[in-house]
Amino acid sequence: MKRTITIGAIVVTTALAASIAIYGPELWAGYRFMNAVDQHDIEYQANGGAWPQLQDTCALCHGANGQPRDAQYAALAGQPATYIENQLHAFAEGRRHSAQMEPLAANLTNEQIKRLASYFAEQKPGVTEGSGKDDALDQQGQRVVVANGCAACHGERLSGGPLAPRIAGQGQLYLTDQLSAFKRGHRTDPTQAMNAMAAALSDEDIKAVAHYLANVAP
Repeated sequence: MKRTITIGAIVVTTALAASIAIYGPELWAGYRFMNAVDQHDIEYQANGGAWPQLQDTCALCHGANGQPRDAQYAALAGQPATYIENQLHAFAEGRRHSAQMEPLAANLTNEQIKRLASYFAEQKPGVTEGSGKDDALDQQGQRVVVANGCAACHGERLSGGPLAPRIAGQGQLYLTDQLSAFKRGHRTDPTQAMNAMAAALSDEDIKAVAHYLANVAP
C-alpha cells in the first residue's frame, strides 16, 4: 500500500513538473499581461476618470493623452487650458475653420470644453515627430524665432503661456500649415499679431521655423 502511494505521489509530482515546464511560461506571460492591464487601468482612472472618458474621442487624431505621433495634427498635451478653451469655442462658433473640428466642437457643452481643456493642460508634452537633421535650416528657423520675439507670447522654451500656445515640439506639417494660414488670412488671430508676423515671413522662413520648432523639446 505504502509503495502504491509512493509511486502515485511520484507520478503526480512528475506530471505536475511536466505541466509547469510546458504551461508555466504561458501562465507567467498571462499573469504579467493581466497585471499590466490592471496597472494601466489604475493609471487611466487616476489620470482622467472611469472609462469611457470624453478625451478618448480626441485620441484618433491628437494621440493618447493629447500627444500625437502624426505631424499634421496639433499636440494638445501641456497646452494652456485657456488657449484650448478659446480654440474650441472658436471652432464651435465658426471663427476658426476646420471641416473636422467645427462640428465636433459645436456639439460640446461649456462644461465639456472646460473638462477637456483642464485634462490636456495637465498632460506631459513631448516632441510630436522630429524632422530630419538640417543644421542650416534649424539655424535659420531659430534666427527668425528670436528676431520676431516669439518667446514673449509663446513663453519660455516656447512651451506656451497665458497669451499663446505651446509651439515647441509641434509637428512640422502642422506648424507649416498654421503659419501659412495666418500669412494668407485663412486663420485669424483676434489681436492680428500672428497675421502681421506671418505676413512678413517668406515661404522659406516658414519652412525653417517649422523645422526648427518641430525639434525643440518642450
